[in-house]
Parts: sequence; structure tokens; C-alpha cells
Amino acid sequence: MNRTALPDFRLEVYLGRWEFTARHHLTASDAESLTIGELLDLASEQEREAFLAQKLMYTSTWGERPLLEAIASTYEHVDADHVLTFVGAEEAIFWAMQELVGPGDHALVTVPCYQSMETILLRGGADVSPLHLRPEDDWRIDLDAVERLLRPSTRLVAVNFPNNPSGAVLDHDTFRRLAELCDERGIHLFSDEVFRGLERDPADMLPQAADISQNALSLNVMSKSYGLPGLRLGWLACRDRALLERLERLKHYTSICNPVPSELLATIALRNGERIRDRNRAIIRENVPVFAEFFARWEELFEWAPPEGGCVSFPLYRGAEGANAFCRAAVEQAGVVLLPAEIFHSELVEIPDDRFRIGVGRRDPQPGLEAFDDFLRSRRAA
Repeated sequence: MNRTALPDFRLEVYLGRWEFTARHHLTASDAESLTIGELLDLASEQEREAFLAQKLMYTSTWGERPLLEAIASTYEHVDADHVLTFVGAEEAIFWAMQELVGPGDHALVTVPCYQSMETILLRGGADVSPLHLRPEDDWRIDLDAVERLLRPSTRLVAVNFPNNPSGAVLDHDTFRRLAELCDERGIHLFSDEVFRGLERDPADMLPQAADISQNALSLNVMSKSYGLPGLRLGWLACRDRALLERLERLKHYTSICNPVPSELLATIALRNGERIRDRNRAIIRENVPVFAEFFARWEELFEWAPPEGGCVSFPLYRGAEGANAFCRAAVEQAGVVLLPAEIFHSELVEIPDDRFRIGVGRRDPQPGLEAFDDFLRSRRAA
């Protein structure tokens, strides 16, 4: 791949400009973070002592065994030998997209999506078709459409559910049938599952792709449903050990290994994963009525539904100037950060300029919503 051809990563450029300078970050995609102290409070005395005594040395490229075992414990049919860790989810996406699909190969990707899933494939010379998620279809994929798009050259189907930015969750039957369809044709299913565990209805939580398919890859990370992005620790689970071994060799060219404090803290978090996700689901449950009340006051401007899974949603903006200009005005004039539709621009399909992403996973959103409300009132009065 010609690395110099990579365009700006729009989301990171935008948040790099505003996330740490604007007063109200209302578009966060991660759940409320724990402090290091709060996380260590969940640890055993032995784990706390081991953390404080740990030398700041290199770790295994794969990840140390206790971490791999803690990750594997979150799956039904994946063991520690079928997990490869990365520094965040983006490193995993960066290498997996290049390893799974070569120049001239065909891939399907859900759109809108996290930009790198589409961009890395396209810049690597792949022929990419969109699995276009539309609001009129409740942001679901159509299996009939998938089958029509598949070709003999298709090597990859990449999906993201619970979905970012819509918060949609695929139904169980469709997801299982998608995995079967990929297996029948020798196609790798790449499933971005970073928001799994934050479903409003626990019955909606999908199985993990690596549990239901020998060839599928499940992507996860400590950042989203665990609310620990500062650990910068993600992983791929796949029962194809040879594929993971090839990806491990590629990791040598980027991070090489994970920070040892992150590995130890992530292991503690994973061992207490259900407790942490329960906490984060409770925050979302408390926040949803607050956001619902806000959007109900401004129903002439917005159409909003809470996320079915994860902690982001993609409301419709009815203003004449479009969501892109609206979001720029909100952050520049009121210090309220929202992600405009243009951040989810796709080279495959047009993303309409009528939506923005807002997050419901952080504690105490009220100050941000009050600033947002004041901004809207001032515009109405002008």
C-alpha cells in the first residue's frame, strides 16, 4: 500500500482540534472512564502488589499470558492461543485490512463506518462495495443485498454492530446467517464488536463472531464498553492461528508490544468486566431520559432515538444549513462538540448532510446539554 496516499483521518483531525479545547464533549463514543485508583480497588491485594512491583519492561508481542487468558475468558470457543493483542483497535484494523485483502480483491464494508476500515482497503488497491446502512432500514444490513454483492473475488465482509454512529444492533438470525454465508464461500467475516456489552436490552447482545465461525475475526478493545481508552489496548480473536501469526509479524513494524502497565490494568478490568459494564450500562440508562427530554424540547429541529447498543446515536437535524455547518457553529460559538455527518464521509456512497453523532455514555451530561440548549435559544432569538 502506498502509505503517502492515506488521506487525513477525519474523526481524529476533528477531535484533535476540539476534544481537549472545547468545554462540552457531547460526542464521546466511550463510556465513562474509571480512575486508576477505582480500577485498582477492583483488584485483589496480590494484583495490586504485582502492579506496583512490576518493572517497566518489554512484553510479549502477542500479549502476556494472564492478559490473553482474561480476554479468552470473555469468549465461549476461543482460547488464549487464538488471541492477539494490539495497541488499541486501530492498529488491529490497520494490519488486518491489509492482510486479509490484497490488490484487486473484493470486500464488503458497512457504511457509515470507522474510516480506516474503508480507507485502508481502498488505498491498498481493493475493490470495495458498501453495505449501506440507511435510517429507513433502521440501520440494518439486508442479507439479500449481501448475497447480490458477493463475487468469486470477495475475500472479506467487515461489519460493526452495535454500530457506530447509529447505535443499531443487528438481529441474531441475520448475524448468524451472515457468518454462515461467509463460511460457505470461504470469506473472512471481520466483526467490529467494540460496543458489545452496552445493549439496552441484554437479549440483543450478539454472539461474538469468533465464537460462531472458525474463520471470523472478532475485534474488541478496552476503550468503549469498558470505558478505558487510556489503556490503549485492543485485540483480535480468531480460531485461525496461522492468520494471527501473520498479523503478529506485521505488528513488529508498528507497536511491537503493549505497555506493561496497560496489560496489567486491562487484565484486572477484564476479570471484573461484567461489573464494569453493569456500571456503564447504568450510566447510559440514567442519561437516556435526560437526552430524550432535551430532544423533545427541540422536536422541530431534531429526530432522535436512543442507541440500541453502545453509547452513541445519530440524530437527524432538520435545519436548512445542514448538520455540518450546524456542528461547526455549535463548537465555535458554544463550545459544544458534536460530530457532523461529514466526519463519516465515504468514498463509496453519499452520506447525507443531515445527521450528527452524540454520545450518552459519560456521567453528568447536563452542563453540556444546557450549553447546547442556550446555543439553540440564541439562534432562535437571532
